[in-house]
Amino acid sequence: MQHAFVYDEVAILVRHWFEIDLDDSHLEHGARLELRRLVPQERRGTESAAQKIVIDRPLWRADLFDRLDGPPGNFAAAHFHPHFTGPEPSERHYLREDPWEWLQDRLADLPTAGDAADIRADAPEIVEAARRRAATECTSAEQCFAWTRDARQAVHVMLDRLERPDLLDKDHVRPWSSTQSGTSSL
Repeated sequence: MQHAFVYDEVAILVRHWFEIDLDDSHLEHGARLELRRLVPQERRGTESAAQKIVIDRPLWRADLFDRLDGPPGNFAAAHFHPHFTGPEPSERHYLREDPWEWLQDRLADLPTAGDAADIRADAPEIVEAARRRAATECTSAEQCFAWTRDARQAVHVMLDRLERPDLLDKDHVRPWSSTQSGTSSL
């Protein structure tokens, strides 16, 4: 499930995300927020016709992640991608401050033309949506999978690229690694 805060020029997507570190196979999960630019669409139909909204062109991403090998709320993998090249994020910039305060401050100071005041006004609601998708709110692999089952393909890509698959917690990853028929690829 994703929450979308859609403005005139940008949208902020909020969701829970699950990820496997490609170097040492540790597991990460928590709230993911992406700021994306709306792609202008040609008006269609009558004055009452529903209009197409395309949320694309990622601008930045915040991943307020816990490592699963630490205590809940550890934010040991909380990071920020300050820009994108096409769909690909820049390198991680790890957060060393309280992630919720950082997010509140970041949302209050967005340089997006036209939408900055609206986002600033909605920042408490956006932060609250992210808190509801934080790692501390996801207490089992099954719940995490229920919130991120659409990420199955991404998890398969991660599994194929692991440097140390011998370190992988296969039991925790099993819900994502199952094939369409319900059998496991692990």
